[in-house]
Amino acid sequence: MNLAALIVTSDPALADGLLRLAAAADAHAEVAYGADEARPAWTWPALILVGADLAAEVASAGLPRRQGIVLVTDGDTSEAYRLAVEAGAQDVAVLPDHEDWLINAFAAACEPEGGWATTVCVGGSRGGVGASVLAAALALTAAGQGLRTLLLDADPLGGGIDLMLGLEGHEGVRWPDLAERRGRLNTAALRETLPGSGDLSVLSWRRGEPVPIPDEAVRALLDAAARGFDLVIADVPRYPGDIGRAALSAATATFLLVPAEVRATVAAAGIAANFRRHTSDLRLVIQGPAPGGLTPDAIARALDIPSAGTYDRDRRLPAAVEEGDLERACRRGPLADFCTKTLADLALQPYAYREAA
Repeated sequence: MNLAALIVTSDPALADGLLRLAAAADAHAEVAYGADEARPAWTWPALILVGADLAAEVASAGLPRRQGIVLVTDGDTSEAYRLAVEAGAQDVAVLPDHEDWLINAFAAACEPEGGWATTVCVGGSRGGVGASVLAAALALTAAGQGLRTLLLDADPLGGGIDLMLGLEGHEGVRWPDLAERRGRLNTAALRETLPGSGDLSVLSWRRGEPVPIPDEAVRALLDAAARGFDLVIADVPRYPGDIGRAALSAATATFLLVPAEVRATVAAAGIAANFRRHTSDLRLVIQGPAPGGLTPDAIARALDIPSAGTYDRDRRLPAAVEEGDLERACRRGPLADFCTKTLADLALQPYAYREAA
């Protein structure tokens, strides 16, 4: 495991306390009990925590100036800021008041720098149109292209999107497991604990009555997803709750799936108005065939939403969903072609980094 943080202190109690916070963030930290001991590793970790007891020694040791240094004190701040300047620290953390801040700093330190994920949302104009299938198919296609993809189930009453992928029996984190989480989530740990297959990870719900997820936990999850994946796809219900609204607000693009039917088109107008309160880029996806001859152009004009394309229903999909074998059914056909084109239009690229296995 790479060294995320170096703790420089001769105080055993302070060292133990900081190691405890590092463990809470799943970050690898080591202790140097003097400036000379710290010197060999000084430039490696993203975070260096210098105890106030060794700040003067660090300042006089001639160590290279660098970013990511924090002076840590146990509550006596009378000399802390002067010592921080001398030691080259950019921040001061006071214990125990700043424990949460330090946990977040440890978590950030063990994550490699990279880009931010593209987030897209998928919703439908009526129940049963196949919005969840479209979201899952986009996720499967993206993962098949080598993109680290998170499929996010934002519908607590939808039955669980993991079912259609045959992942319901896989161990791993579901939404209720995150309900009590606070602060920054470690992205590597998140990927390791989510059910999934290959480059696809899925965050869904447990069976039974949904558990309320606090706003702070939702924000922490979306932040970790943006830092740790190439693509986040959220399956958003027609009447989005807190999770759906947060996903829509984070979305680069939102796709509204509308079957080529008059009633579904009328319903889509209300859904679109609701989505537009939270998302800035709404795109129309039209599903054929049209039983009454309603054309995609007529639907797009009626809704005044730019079209992202069309595809026809695939008769194989309902059985594939029931059997939890959507991946096989999405390898070819009109939906597969649409997903490939849509991902190409989004111009996604995998992150430059990949952790060692």
